[in-house]
Amino acid sequence: MVALKSVVVSNPSTAQALSELARAVDDIDVEPRLVCVFYDADHDDSLIFGFVRKRFVDAALLGGTSCGGVMSEAGLGGAGSIGLLLIADADGDYGSAAVRLGPDASDRAEQALHAALAAADCAGELPELIWIYQAPAREEAVIAGLRRVVGDRCPIIGGSSADNSVVGNWRQLGPEGPMTDGLVVAVLFSSGGIGFAFQNGYEPSGASGIVTRVGHVPQNGSGVIAKQSARQITAIDGEPAAEVYNRWTGGVLSEKIHAGGSILAETTMYPLGIDTGKIDGVTHYRLVHPDQIGKDGALSTFAAVEEGTRIYCMRGDRTRLIQRAGKVAAAAAQALPGGSQNLAGGLIVYCGGCMLAVGEQMPQVAAAVSKSLNDMPFMGCFTFGEQGWVLDRNVHGNLMISAVAFGR
Repeated sequence: MVALKSVVVSNPSTAQALSELARAVDDIDVEPRLVCVFYDADHDDSLIFGFVRKRFVDAALLGGTSCGGVMSEAGLGGAGSIGLLLIADADGDYGSAAVRLGPDASDRAEQALHAALAAADCAGELPELIWIYQAPAREEAVIAGLRRVVGDRCPIIGGSSADNSVVGNWRQLGPEGPMTDGLVVAVLFSSGGIGFAFQNGYEPSGASGIVTRVGHVPQNGSGVIAKQSARQITAIDGEPAAEVYNRWTGGVLSEKIHAGGSILAETTMYPLGIDTGKIDGVTHYRLVHPDQIGKDGALSTFAAVEEGTRIYCMRGDRTRLIQRAGKVAAAAAQALPGGSQNLAGGLIVYCGGCMLAVGEQMPQVAAAVSKSLNDMPFMGCFTFGEQGWVLDRNVHGNLMISAVAFGR
């Protein structure tokens, strides 16, 4: 029997928030096998870790900072919030491990997965789900390392930790404490089954083109070209990428097209999309968020794009971003063995960029997810990158929504 409990408190003082959390946890009669903890980046990680480790000595632990706090079935926690999702499952197996990513993120991810399997006493077995939380920037390398062990035989779902203002103040929390350049991996062998979904709230605008050149990265600063960097699009259809993209969006970048710099705010409603295939006749897209205009009109992005890929200009609005969260949660619940009637609760990853764009209407997102999950316990974090499983393959994207539903 699987049971989930969520607890959210909101207080700018970490000490006071944990005091409130302690009282709330005292009223909950569960012995969790896995504890997920997400919190506003302004909180003190060491105090949160000390609290969680003392309260839940034997539980696997995964978490970290979330843009602007958390959400749950109780609503939007908002600024200063800390959230716990407690997963009790006496007949299941759970383990977590953490590593600092270092120069070879793939190797380190592979090591973390083996360590998490060992912690679950399931070495050599295939998890039902791998859940990850990591520092942004090397998500594709992390997935590649995990894929060395499990291929795409099980879903890899999670998010990239976030701060409140995109200044790099994101952290990750694993079984040994907080990190700033880390990866936390949890393996889940749930006795009640797991459902999942990975979608976005955007649609194609009609414009598309071929990526004809991507940027390059010098090796060790030597000036020698070592490899192509798929997170910088230099040209689309042979023209400077930023100029083409600006035309596609109707000129939203016109004031920055020559000066360059950050374009995160301008592009949130106009991401790039990559066709990942059709489900029930409907094309699904992995989204890529352009974040900077660089030299010679290059576009820097938060996810990888390869030369020769057709990219689509996507468009969204607040209504779609609000409604889609509930639809993704519903899809995950329906994917459970026994469907949504077997639902114990859920875990939601909602892009921090979408959260900032939705703004004061975010309580509607929490309400939509709660309704789709039959008001069962859930926890939602807000991330700067999302990982999920689409058409039998694990991928990293931006401005996406991942949902995991736990069966009883």
